[in-house]
Amino acid sequence: MKRRENFPDEYPRRAAALAAALFLLGGCSPREQADPSKPAVGLVFDVGGRGDKSFNDSAYNGLERARKELNVQADYIEPGEGADKESALRQMASGRYGLIFGTGFLFTDDIDTVAGDFPGKKFACIDYAVDPSKKIPDNVLAIKFKEEEGSFLVGAIAALTSRTGTIGFVGGMDIPLIHKFEAGYRAGALHVDPKCRVLIGYAGVTGDAFKNPAKGKELALSQIGRGADVIFHASGSTGLGVFEAAREKKVFAIGVDSDQYAEAPGRILTSMVKMVDVSVFRTIQDYLNGTFKGGVREFGLAENGVGYVYDEHNKDLIPRAIIDRVEELKKRIIAGRIKVPNK
Repeated sequence: MKRRENFPDEYPRRAAALAAALFLLGGCSPREQADPSKPAVGLVFDVGGRGDKSFNDSAYNGLERARKELNVQADYIEPGEGADKESALRQMASGRYGLIFGTGFLFTDDIDTVAGDFPGKKFACIDYAVDPSKKIPDNVLAIKFKEEEGSFLVGAIAALTSRTGTIGFVGGMDIPLIHKFEAGYRAGALHVDPKCRVLIGYAGVTGDAFKNPAKGKELALSQIGRGADVIFHASGSTGLGVFEAAREKKVFAIGVDSDQYAEAPGRILTSMVKMVDVSVFRTIQDYLNGTFKGGVREFGLAENGVGYVYDEHNKDLIPRAIIDRVEELKKRIIAGRIKVPNK
């Protein structure tokens, strides 16, 4: 996106228009009045918005934790259908927010553009799409996760619990980020059972692929029809369709990003958790401490940035012997003895 060279001259007019458009974008959180004595941080949600019980909700949890524990003014904008992400970021940056988050790789170009126009503000993009040929702006933090490592572990769980020897994967948008989930899942399954069959399906090639439960159900039913009895999804709210298929056909599903057990109790074998909330909270801590640094920060198993769920809800679904084996695999990955592919 071309940078607006004349932005400073038109700033007052654009800022006023953006303020008026705030309600159209979805609005900042109305929990509390602005307190000038508090540092202010802001967050703009990704496709699906709050209530996706996954990626966005995890980001919100990190923001809420910072509001409560770090005494910051913490607000968000939830862009409406088809709304301009860049405008939402500018709305935050033109106010008193000193740190602004964009949640999702779709924010990458817009974050870079807005950061260039507001060099005095800090920005962080979760799942920032790093381009080796382009420099990340000095005031931008690219937050990345080693999704393949957590996916490797749930792939092992899927293969070890499957009774048919066939498992499935449903991805949202067919992009390199989601390929990391697929690659790790497949590698984990084949590591513990080289004969395991892994079926793959993607919901689409646009952002809508992350919010299409009907397509998720269609893909899952197709895989179940071919023998899959455990299906892992990495597809946002599209995964709700995967859960519906699992309930109907009495097979297991694996959630993503957050603990999704409550979406289909008894049918969610585990969830590959991605600690988006932890990354948001730690970044806010760094900003407040004056240690915020632009560049790339990656969260994997060693940083407690990814993992899987094993608790009172699913302990009866997964034999303890399987968990012990998976924990050993986790130690070997952290130690570098297992190299997990990411594509």
